[in-house]
Amino acid sequence: MGWLWAIIVGLVLGLIAKAVIPGKQHIPLWLATICGMAGAIAGNAVARGFGIEETRGIDWGRHIFQLVAAIVIVFFVDMLYTTMKRRKHGEQRA
Repeated sequence: MGWLWAIIVGLVLGLIAKAVIPGKQHIPLWLATICGMAGAIAGNAVARGFGIEETRGIDWGRHIFQLVAAIVIVFFVDMLYTTMKRRKHGEQRA
């Protein structure tokens, strides 16, 4: 059941990250979900580093770190994805 929650959280974080970043992102939904999952893992690690452990109720601090990490990851993966896609189309034309 843990893997299902990881996918759901990754999907939500990936979609929010795509909505927050200005402009159009070209990464597909599956890649945004993976980026969201990576953002959740990275955000948890950063939150733990700041001493924010699981608390009773909603862990807003941890969720903010997860979202910020997902935004950064989606931004850089979209840049990389777009560059690779342009390079691939350029090679096919030559």
